[in-house]
Amino acid sequence: MEAETSSLELKPPPSPDAYLPKPGFPMLSAILIGLGVLLLIVVVMKWRKVAGKPSPTKLRRLAYESALRALNQAQAESGREAATVSSLVLRRYLATVSGDPALFETHEEFISRHDALTSLPEEARQAAVAGFDRLASLKYAKEPGREDAAPVIESSRSLLETLNRSFA
Repeated sequence: MEAETSSLELKPPPSPDAYLPKPGFPMLSAILIGLGVLLLIVVVMKWRKVAGKPSPTKLRRLAYESALRALNQAQAESGREAATVSSLVLRRYLATVSGDPALFETHEEFISRHDALTSLPEEARQAAVAGFDRLASLKYAKEPGREDAAPVIESSRSLLETLNRSFA
């Protein structure tokens, strides 16, 4: 083996090009572009979701039409059946229009809740409580009365009209 001898001769420094990044697409740029595309997708999805929501007026109109159609098509043989169907239709209407949990409550829970139907004027709230009281008395009577179904559905239709006018 030959021993290398070092001379005192100065050698030029190594080229700094070896320490510079290689030309091409840096990983950081790819990550930033990916995050930008992901953010754009999220914004577009949120925009579509907001644009797809119906206005409260349209929602109220659709709920009213659905409830009226259900009451008009109700096939009940007795007052008890008519009261059950009418109560469900009216509670579904209230749940849709006002966000009130009346659909998921018993009659006692509904009338004992102090914040029930606070978005309604006082006269409409009293009409709703009286209407639901009448329907509950028919639904939960010990003996099924001889009540005819037509007047029960008609009074429920009248209550629906009252509620709909008060929300408008």
